[in-house]
Amino acid sequence: MMYETIAAVSTPLGEGGISIIRVSGEGALTEVERIFRSKTKLTEADSHTIHYGHIVDPDNGEKVEEVLVTVMKGPRSFTAEDVVEINAHGGIISVRKVMDLLLQQQIRVAEPGEFTKRAFLNGRIDLSQAEAVMDLIRSKSDRAFSVAMKQAEGQLSTRIKQLRHILIETLAHIEVNIDYPEHDVEELTSLFIQERCGQVISEIEKLLKTASEGKILREGIVTAIIGRPNVGKSSLLNALAQDNKAIVTDIPGTTRDVIEEFVTINGIPLRLLDTAGIRETSDIVERLGVERSRSALQEADLVLFVVNHNEPLHPDEREWMQQIVGRQVIVIVNKMDLPKRLEEDELKAVFGEGSIVTMSVKEQEGMDSLEKSISALFFSGSIESNDMTYVSNVRHISLLKKTLQSLHDAVEASEQGIPIDMIQIDVRTAWELLGEIIGDAVGDSLIDQIFSQFCLGK
Repeated sequence: MMYETIAAVSTPLGEGGISIIRVSGEGALTEVERIFRSKTKLTEADSHTIHYGHIVDPDNGEKVEEVLVTVMKGPRSFTAEDVVEINAHGGIISVRKVMDLLLQQQIRVAEPGEFTKRAFLNGRIDLSQAEAVMDLIRSKSDRAFSVAMKQAEGQLSTRIKQLRHILIETLAHIEVNIDYPEHDVEELTSLFIQERCGQVISEIEKLLKTASEGKILREGIVTAIIGRPNVGKSSLLNALAQDNKAIVTDIPGTTRDVIEEFVTINGIPLRLLDTAGIRETSDIVERLGVERSRSALQEADLVLFVVNHNEPLHPDEREWMQQIVGRQVIVIVNKMDLPKRLEEDELKAVFGEGSIVTMSVKEQEGMDSLEKSISALFFSGSIESNDMTYVSNVRHISLLKKTLQSLHDAVEASEQGIPIDMIQIDVRTAWELLGEIIGDAVGDSLIDQIFSQFCLGK
């Protein structure tokens, strides 16, 4: 399949050591050669070679930029097309000048994600691998990066293809029995259908068990830090972020808005939301901050409820305890370096003894206990081994759940003695749904929607 030649800047705009402009398509070598001067002609160069030269304005021969140009001929390239990457000096002006000259040739600006989209359309990667490319870019932790890398390498795709192979064999047996009942073929019984569908059901259930953990690794745990003014919420955020992201003073109401920060704890990404201290106030700005705190609390997957070690529970804290009971909560009893005045029995009765962590954020004591509590709450204390196949993409999770339902319907129908041509419909639906994960059965609109979320130049 032939496409137009496209170009885009593949590195962040701004000052830097180097900027890379990527060009892909049938005319990549020819069109770039029109503005590139070197000892070697790009159209005659070997694949996967780098060439020194200059970008020049073909109208007047003026040198525009000193560059290194990489040649990668299809199909041995990311897009499986001819690809040229121009390595220019990092800077907005130099990149703009090179791009302007490229777009004066038979080249257009690439759409977001179009390079990866072409890799998919040209059969170099499947859809789940393409989606993993964006997960690689957006990874917030080493573990999330590792999961995305394995998906980009095809670990999930391989398992999905194995399951589809089982289902297509099952469909073949069903169709033989429908079309040639008089032939001496393996008798298709309810037990056979249940065994094959049950095998796939078991594998899908294993994948879905990783879904919540995979989604956390991909998107992070939305974590709201709540509590009364001056209990140490901002100090906790700064300690977890290992930076002074929030202003810390002894004056109540310092935090007037929700402060957001990404941190990684034991390989788990947290999206921390430091909220305004929850209290009644006549200050209109602080009151707006308190309202935003309430909204952040509704959004949170995890609540870090901070109370003071040196103060008894306040009526406001008791009110909030009732609002967050039943949620994923870790109670942080802060300021353990000060004399104890807090009775913890009430906290233990509501949240359980295992949900309480005593620490001194100021003295950096108890941070390890907090990290272990978060790991235990979401990952049973640890993250699985590196060979684990995680399902983290919301689209994949939804399709796996639909597949599971179709297979359960097929098993139930076989148990009830429903004709096998009716059972065939459910099995085929399951096969098609799994195909949507890897892109074997998806419409153009879905493909466009998926790749529109990519950054320009990828």
